[in-house]
Amino acid sequence: MNSVINLGLLSEVVVTLFVIMDPPGTVPVFISLTAGQSRVVRKKAAWQAVLVAFGVIVVFAAFGQQILHHLGITLPALQCAGGLLLLLIALQLLTDTAEDPVQTKNVNIAFVPLGTPLLAGPGAIVATMVFVQRANGALPDVMAISVGIILIHVVMWLTLRFSGIIMRLLGENGVLLVTRIAGLLLSAIAVQLVADAVTDFIKAG
Repeated sequence: MNSVINLGLLSEVVVTLFVIMDPPGTVPVFISLTAGQSRVVRKKAAWQAVLVAFGVIVVFAAFGQQILHHLGITLPALQCAGGLLLLLIALQLLTDTAEDPVQTKNVNIAFVPLGTPLLAGPGAIVATMVFVQRANGALPDVMAISVGIILIHVVMWLTLRFSGIIMRLLGENGVLLVTRIAGLLLSAIAVQLVADAVTDFIKAG
């Protein structure tokens, strides 16, 4: 199976993007931004937001390497920067200091702030670019990244689609607990990225 798809990388992509994008944590924000709107409008906003996020992630996954090459940025540098960025996001999740995105006037909330930066934020973009850089064109790795991105967006759509039910089941305390766990996992991922980058810098001399 690993000759077709790298299962280890697939699980890593899914877990990393899950803790970064934090589907349960988006539920209260989604509900607050769509408050007072009909069920049909909320359903439409859910799939539009996920579609926008998917498009942004795919664009950076496909063309991120060319951008890095043009700017003369190496993989270890990207890993280190991404690790530091993810660490900041993790600290926000752990300390509850992240600011809720606000709705912009005359702008479809499915695009801003739901699609980006809430779902496809800097952390998810950087993480995806790092995974693509690591894959280096290997088919099993590319398949793993592609399937992982699709899976996490399906999970995100289901979360937003049934946000009302999830909020009632978890409650505010349950959402807070999931957010804290996600922050802890994300901080470990961030430290590992920085450690790997430092190791690569040392090996490169």
